[in-house]
Amino acid sequence: MDSTAPGRSIDLNSDLAESFGRWTLGDDDAMLALVSSANVACGFHAGDPLTILAALRTARDRGVAVGAHVAYRDLAGFGRRDLDASPDELYGDVVYQLGALAGLARAAGTRVHYVKPHGALYNRIARDPVHAGAVVAAVADVDRDLPVLGLPGSVVLDVAAEAGLTTWREAFADRAYRPDGTLASRRDPGAVVHDPDEVAARALRMATEGTVVAVDGTVLDLRPDSLCLHSDTPGAVQLATAVRAALDRAGVRVAPLADGVAPVQAPGAARAAAPAGGEPSEVTPSWQ
Repeated sequence: MDSTAPGRSIDLNSDLAESFGRWTLGDDDAMLALVSSANVACGFHAGDPLTILAALRTARDRGVAVGAHVAYRDLAGFGRRDLDASPDELYGDVVYQLGALAGLARAAGTRVHYVKPHGALYNRIARDPVHAGAVVAAVADVDRDLPVLGLPGSVVLDVAAEAGLTTWREAFADRAYRPDGTLASRRDPGAVVHDPDEVAARALRMATEGTVVAVDGTVLDLRPDSLCLHSDTPGAVQLATAVRAALDRAGVRVAPLADGVAPVQAPGAARAAAPAGGEPSEVTPSWQ
């Protein structure tokens, strides 16, 4: 990658809508002012309908692409526990989550543009062809036009490509890497990077050179299409602000990978049938 190439751009994504009921996690509104794509929780690892709708509406208003952040059915563990679900169970769970988010997105006047698995599922399908196959089959059966976002070199991207799906490569500016290109376990010291200057420097290197230095000094060739910043990391907004500033200074444009991010007409905003000889009127739900 040539950092001086004109028109260089990168997608910046974050995991959002992860609050639940009275418990708030992350600052969705602030993050949606900084990212170009939002991985929206689908209710299995986090999120409730009102939290999800709020994130979807803000994403719509700000031209942010929406991704389905599908996960293992693990609210108590925040989707970060590896579950030994059968392929049929996992297939059904992913189909269910995609359908739920598609309905909520339509009601919010936007749509789902891609799929990014979450947490333990994300890590599992990087190496497990059985669970990767179940996830890819679910995406393909729901909407073959949905790209899959995943770790470079992961099994799921190979399986998705073989199935004819579009694949996007992702890198994590706020996470440490092992020499094999996988993410360091969150249990390891230094697995999450908290210093804004370091995260910004890592993001800029990823966006312009396509590389990152692993924990042992190995230089990994990632060539990412999208960079991720976790919204639940302490100081996430500060990290995202530093990353955007670094990219802006370097002339790297932050833009969604997805096409057609413009708002779509929500059912609640449909025009009512016009009376004879009259003009149609806007119908807005009474509770909004």
